[in-house]
Amino acid sequence: MNLDWDKLRLFELVAESGSFTEAARRLHMSQPALSRQIGALEEQVGAKLFHRHARGLAMTHEGEQLRAATHDMQDRLEHARQAIDASRDRPTGEIRLTTTVSFGSTWLARQLGDFLDLYPDITISLHLTDLDVDLAKREADVAIRFHPPLQSELVQKPLLPIRHFLCASPDYLARHGVPRSVEDLNRHRLIAYGDTAPDFLKGINWALELGHEGHPRSPALAINNSHGVLQAVEAGAGIAALPSYLIRFSGKVRVVLPEVEGAVFRTFFTYPVELRRSLRVAALRDFLVERMTPAHLDIDRYALGA
Repeated sequence: MNLDWDKLRLFELVAESGSFTEAARRLHMSQPALSRQIGALEEQVGAKLFHRHARGLAMTHEGEQLRAATHDMQDRLEHARQAIDASRDRPTGEIRLTTTVSFGSTWLARQLGDFLDLYPDITISLHLTDLDVDLAKREADVAIRFHPPLQSELVQKPLLPIRHFLCASPDYLARHGVPRSVEDLNRHRLIAYGDTAPDFLKGINWALELGHEGHPRSPALAINNSHGVLQAVEAGAGIAALPSYLIRFSGKVRVVLPEVEGAVFRTFFTYPVELRRSLRVAALRDFLVERMTPAHLDIDRYALGA
């Protein structure tokens, strides 16, 4: 029995999505067209692959057997692709990289052009989310994470720890005054990351508890994205704790109470063990180790008011 690999790829995505509607959306094709392709595959196999019900799809026993086989084929193809990469003189191929929205959309995005200049045969697909995608399930190839990897089977390379400082715009400070002590924060508008912060980012709101007894201070404004917090600070909305890379990226905000250093997040370049010998992954890892230094990521003289 000769099965069409393209139909198997569609089958795998439908199984992962749990519905034809979601799979069709991801594939940018119509649902009827996708349903016809799966129907044709079922005719080739000679068995139903899905039970259709009101809440979506469930795989039949035959469908589960076929999916196990397609997973095995995907693994073999990946190993072959890695072997081909490793045999070449220079890194090549696609890297699917994921990291947080604020880091990826600001500092990191500005560095990747230099990386592509060094490695013109590599392409990068950057996926930004404050939630961890599952590298073991191939949702991405590599990640820059602001916490130690939770999965023990992942390779982790420590990068530069990211420091946080309290910041405000010159306009805000001119209108409301410069806080001279942590107690002065009680008289200022504070901006915080929203309550929806992932567990590994909970410490980002350290300013609400700084030098304050009892319940944490209530922020005047909460935004569930650090880049959004930066925009509010630049516009003079209040004082917020920001990571050093965003302060440097902005060039428009000043550090207040510079002697007070807040949360420090350890960062890691992480990827599955299977990619340990990948030349393109090694190239990106080494580039980040070289580029993620205090000289490139820490606050500058302007931010300190110098």
